[in-house]
Amino acid sequence: MVELNEAKELIQTHIEDEDQAILTPYELAQHLKTVKAHDEELFADYLARLDPESLGDVAIELPEHMLKDVIETVPSEKMVQALEELESDDATELLKYIEDIDEEKAKELFDSLDEDDQSEILRLRSYDDDEAGAYMQTELFWATGDEITGDAVARLRELKSEGELENVSQLFIIDKDKILKFAVALEELILFDFTKSLDENIQKYDDIDKFKPHTAFDSDYIQDVVGVVEDYDLNVIPVIDSKGVLLGRITADDIHDFIQESATEQMYNLAGVSDEAEEEDTLVKAGKARAFWLLINLGTAIISSFIVGLFDEAIASYVALAILMPIVASMGGNTGTQALAVTVRRISLGEIEFKDAKHVLKREVSISLTNGIIFGIVMGLVAWAWFGAWLLGGVIALSMLINLCLAGFFGTIIPLTLKRLDIDPAVGSSVVLTTFTDSIGFFCFLGLAKWILL
Repeated sequence: MVELNEAKELIQTHIEDEDQAILTPYELAQHLKTVKAHDEELFADYLARLDPESLGDVAIELPEHMLKDVIETVPSEKMVQALEELESDDATELLKYIEDIDEEKAKELFDSLDEDDQSEILRLRSYDDDEAGAYMQTELFWATGDEITGDAVARLRELKSEGELENVSQLFIIDKDKILKFAVALEELILFDFTKSLDENIQKYDDIDKFKPHTAFDSDYIQDVVGVVEDYDLNVIPVIDSKGVLLGRITADDIHDFIQESATEQMYNLAGVSDEAEEEDTLVKAGKARAFWLLINLGTAIISSFIVGLFDEAIASYVALAILMPIVASMGGNTGTQALAVTVRRISLGEIEFKDAKHVLKREVSISLTNGIIFGIVMGLVAWAWFGAWLLGGVIALSMLINLCLAGFFGTIIPLTLKRLDIDPAVGSSVVLTTFTDSIGFFCFLGLAKWILL
């Protein structure tokens, strides 16, 4: 209850002090979640009292089931105002979320926007989800090279005071054909002579290449753009078309959001669940989303059980095999998961491709081999001391060595192969890997035991 009272107090203060918001959109969304869980009427009241700017910012942060409440509770006129207050990329994203919930509502809101906003949203939605153009915002601070620096600064001041621009860190300088020439950081801009043109100020520098920006084409793969931003530690990257015309910009917060969403998606995929389903408010929908991979897991478990069944007589004759058997499979599974996680991460960062398989396999198998020798010896000595049979210790040591080596191999080759086939390497890799490590682990251990001990 203390948490609820705190959330109510902070939201109330935020609403009453519109000129100086005390909560970030994320914080506001979290507190609204708390209120909704305890008091639906109060939640609806807060939504009605939020100003359009706060409403738009917080709507993007809400899960789908709460956004559904927003579009059902808040009048369309206010939702349109909220969309107009957002930057172009955020407005496009929010409208897409609404469309996923209610296409008719999304169409109604879109038709109520002014023509400029409609045009920007249509342009951004024309790009594929993995293209840089889909992540850019069209609000820019730009000027032509012949503009007087003081006039450009005065224009920036006016745009900021009117709320037309946010998170401005650079002035983009274009020519008469809107082709991007330079990008000047604001910390450099304030050092310019305000009575001279931007071109004159730039030309006075011995090294004008410092003003040549790193750029992204609108058709570039967004993951490649993320790599450029990270490599050069950029806080913004301009987006151009094939002719060099300035179209928009991608800011560091957009890159951060993409990285976070990608990491979350990969984490869910590796676990065999859907990130969208996990945000559903019903157990049935979330359960259905998980059921498919559980069904696959059931099939792989049956395969492993079948292999164990092939050696039922050996297990019945030597009970110690049943005690030690899970250790071999568990160590193989963990080793394979380690190799899988490292490989998927390196693939997602663009560090490796299928052509690098030989080098990557050599590294991962070497690591697995080393660990197999170390832990095989350790477990062999433990088994010898435990059951007083040195041959049993040798069997489990050898089977762990084989299984860990193969686990490292499959943990690496599976995601690389899936990537080569244009399949997300995070999706289903863990399930396939488990099949190999469990089956091979049981077969090696029980097969060696039957051959050597019996």
